[in-house]
Formats: sequence, structure tokens, C-alpha cells
Amino acid sequence: MTHPDILQMAQRARRAARQIAKTTTAQRNAVLARIQVLLSDDAHQQTILAANAIDVSRGEAAGLRPALLDRMLLTPQRLAAIANDIGTVIALPDPVGDVFERGTLPNALEWYKVRVPIGVVAVIYEARPNVTFDVATLCIKSGNAAILRGGKEISQSCAAVVNLLQQALADCGLPGDILQAITDPDRSLVEQLLKLDTYVDVVIPRGGAALHRFCVEHATMPVIVGGIGIVHAYIDHSANPQFVTDIVVNGRVQRPSVCNSLDVLLFERAGAAQMVPLAARALLAHGVELRCDPDVLTLLAAHGIGGPHVVPLGDGDYDTEYMALIATLHIVADLDAALTHIAEHGGHTEVILSDQADAIARFVREVDSTAVMVNASTRFNDGGQLGLGAEIAISTQKLHVRGPMGLRELTTYKWVVTGSGQIRS
Repeated sequence: MTHPDILQMAQRARRAARQIAKTTTAQRNAVLARIQVLLSDDAHQQTILAANAIDVSRGEAAGLRPALLDRMLLTPQRLAAIANDIGTVIALPDPVGDVFERGTLPNALEWYKVRVPIGVVAVIYEARPNVTFDVATLCIKSGNAAILRGGKEISQSCAAVVNLLQQALADCGLPGDILQAITDPDRSLVEQLLKLDTYVDVVIPRGGAALHRFCVEHATMPVIVGGIGIVHAYIDHSANPQFVTDIVVNGRVQRPSVCNSLDVLLFERAGAAQMVPLAARALLAHGVELRCDPDVLTLLAAHGIGGPHVVPLGDGDYDTEYMALIATLHIVADLDAALTHIAEHGGHTEVILSDQADAIARFVREVDSTAVMVNASTRFNDGGQLGLGAEIAISTQKLHVRGPMGLRELTTYKWVVTGSGQIRS
């Protein structure tokens, strides 16, 4: 039986979705601008940071790993970055109402397709309070209502952020039900929400594999899964040595706790003698633990590279997203072997470091992942970095969206057909 609070929340969200769908671009942008104003106010900012400090303190006391604590953390700098992302979204073209196909039939019927909001979007996420802002910003701009469920680890942060968001809606004359949050940690409430396909149009989980499986197994509405997957770099013999050090370090070290950080380095055997020690020294200088196949271990030993951070490859290392300062190093015979490895273990983000046009062309053509990078960091597979302003997720499925999900990915479309009295014979 559905808990009445969850049922009523979903019903209110459906009504609110109809209201925000009727607003203009200017009205929705005004809400986003108001969020920016409130977020820049010192009192509101301190309220959010104080709530976040409680969550982080509790997480430390509970022994949460550093990568998770980093995901939980909000700072003045991160809030400023969030406000900047909101400004970027305000400046983006509104996809709602965009006519993207049209035609005239032999019987003189005219038709076109126009983008419309999805309706009610439920987003279930774990220890990332910034996701609350991302979801709110993109859903408001694209004319959707949202039901949010953050992890219990960030309950205080989410409550503070949602209060600010609902105040911005109220200040602009719109109902707070456009953005609602489930604050009760009872997991059964999420399972009940996943059955309310009458009111909720799509569910987007953001978290670990277990959360994605839970949603897929229990939801009666479509689920967009994403953010899960091993990220690879293939480094061939022609790679620019500066690219190897800069891109590999950036991909693994810059923010190891996120889904587009680099996990596995694949080295072409022909260039391994140069490239493996180069990459290993750069990563070790930043405290990265290297999990190495036997060939890599032998090569590193020959160059006098060892120590407690150089360890043998373990079971499951090719398929484990550690989200920490850990990288797996593996020597492959050639590009064919690298492509086979990625096909078996990849699917999220892959990069090739190479100066060979033919190898690059094959890699781009044959790798089947959400994003393929050429001589650039995997950290660029991100909605903000790719000009979307913010992202609600990185979809690793193929329907209906793939890769970073921004405004356009939060819309669907309808057909509009105009006639002059035609009837079907």
C-alpha cells in the first residue's frame, strides 16, 4: 500500500507540472535568477554550509571513505561554481516550444514536431548535494516538476537547499510543489514512489550500481540509468609525452570521486617501454596507487619504479570503479586488443592518446561509449564542460538519451497536425 504522503506528493507534482509547463521562458529564467540571488546572499549561504557541515561531520564519524566525503562537501567555492552554472543555464536557448521537424503530406495536411516538457521527473541520488541544484535548475528551465530523494548522508544539506529553491519559486509566484523532496530515510518510500507511474513520468537514479539496479527492478515508469562504468585511456606509441602526463594525471587526480575520472590505462606494447614509466611516475607523484598487470610490474621494476603504491593486479580491477586515487595499468598488444578490452569493460568515457590519424579514426568509429575523447581529458564528459550549463546525469544507456543530460534531454515532443477539413478514406 502506498504511503499517503508519497501519493499526495506525486499528485501535487503532477498538478505543479501542468502549471510550470504553461510558463514562459522569461518566467522560468526569473526563478533561476532568483535562486542565484538567494545563493549569493551570505545568510542563505551560511545556512546551507552549516547544514552541510553537520552531514560531513556525521559522515566522518561514521567512517565514510574520503571520496564519499568529498562528494558530500559544499564549500563557498563550490556554491559559487553552482551559481555560475545557473547563469549559464539562464543564457541557454529554451528547448520548450522548439519546432525541429515539419512537412506537408500529399493530402495537404501540414505537420510538425515540437518539444515539450517530460512532466514529472523523479531523481534519486546519493551523497551529492550539488545534484539538488543541478536537478532544480534544469527541470525549472525545461518546464518540468521534480521529486528529489537525496541520500541519508546529505539529509541536512538537501533540506536546506530545497528550502532555498522553494523560496525562489514562491518569490516568483510559482508553487513550491514544482520541487519537492522526500526527506524520510525509509527506503520503502522510494520503492512506493517507483510504482506511481500515473503521476511520475521518468526516474533518474544517480549513484552506485546497487541504486541503479534497485530502480530498474522496481520502477513501473522508464528509468534512465547512467554514471556507472569504467573509464579508459588508450596510449599508443605515438602519443605526445606531455599529453600522457598531463591528461592521465588530470583524468585520475583532479577529482577522483566522480564518474568521468580515469580508471584504466591501456598501453600499446610497441610504446610501453617509454609510456608506462612516464605515466607511472606522474601518477605516483600524486599519491596514486597503481594496480599493475605482470608485464607492467616487470617494466616498472626495470626502471627502478616500485614501492607500496605499486601492487599486482587483483581480481575485479578491470571492472571496479574505485573513485579514489587508484589506477589500473595494463599493456595490450595493439589497437585491436585495446578496442576488445574496452568493448568488454567500458561504455562510459574513453580517450585515445595518439598522433596517428588512422588509429584515432578507428578508435572514434569503433568505441561504443557515451563519449570518446581524442587527446583530451576524460573529465570533459560533463554537462557543464560541454556547454550544457549543468547536467542531471550522464546516461550510459542508448534510449532515449545518451551522455550528459541537459535541457534538451529533459524534453520529449508531440506531433501537431493542421488540416483544412481532410478526412481519412
